[in-house]
Amino acid sequence: MSSLHPPAHTASAEVAVPARTAFAFMADGMKQTHWALGSMNRRALDDGIFVGTSRFTFQELYVRLDAQPDLLLVDYYGGPEPDALRWIVSARIIPGDQLGIDENHSLITLTTWRHASATDAEWDLRHHVWRTEIALIKARIEHESTLAVA
Repeated sequence: MSSLHPPAHTASAEVAVPARTAFAFMADGMKQTHWALGSMNRRALDDGIFVGTSRFTFQELYVRLDAQPDLLLVDYYGGPEPDALRWIVSARIIPGDQLGIDENHSLITLTTWRHASATDAEWDLRHHVWRTEIALIKARIEHESTLAVA
């Protein structure tokens, strides 16, 4: 793959909440309705499956989360059918004190990998979406933390 089309996209944001708070947000499948542009208007189904509608294709995307609290890691599996999900995204939360920043802050890093079926146009769009989604995550987490204090 060329440097114009790298095999993975990563986006990070420092958020003004502790790592456990950031992890709880990222591990909540219903919270994705606030930031996952490929799966908005989220609904919970049976067996830990969620479904939402893509803002780009207007098709439904089914999602299952595998949250690993000891690692502060969430893997997201998605696909067009609930029984055909593949690993598409990981979110890693790093406590602020591990990075020399405020212990009440944390870093969220999202990573996605290019599937062989993705066209260059789809992958280029994902690059821009990725930057937008991490900004939406930061805004929503920090907004919710101010509501919890009030």
